[in-house]
Amino acid sequence: MLQVNPFVSALQQMRTLVSEAAGPSALAPDQPNPAANGSIDFATLLQQSLAKISASQAASRGEMQAFQLGASNVSLNDAVVDGAKAGIKFQESLQIRNKLVSAYTDIMQTPL
Repeated sequence: MLQVNPFVSALQQMRTLVSEAAGPSALAPDQPNPAANGSIDFATLLQQSLAKISASQAASRGEMQAFQLGASNVSLNDAVVDGAKAGIKFQESLQIRNKLVSAYTDIMQTPL
């Protein structure tokens, strides 16, 4: 019977998640795929995340405006749910920013 090392399995799952998160659909056409050469740039991931949050908020605003204008293909439920999703994504990004600032402050206050 073949036994799989749990660390190897966890590493493979993390690599799969990273490649999905940094997939070609998340990149602008002129940007190289950072997962292609095995390295992932933090600034690129941050920029992509912020772009996704901004797009989510813009889509939510557009859907809410379409509902307010009486578009027949937009329901109130869909508009409210998409608005809530965009709000949650924004709050999540704020929490991540707060954790990064806290970590940076802790590192800067550490005596050498």
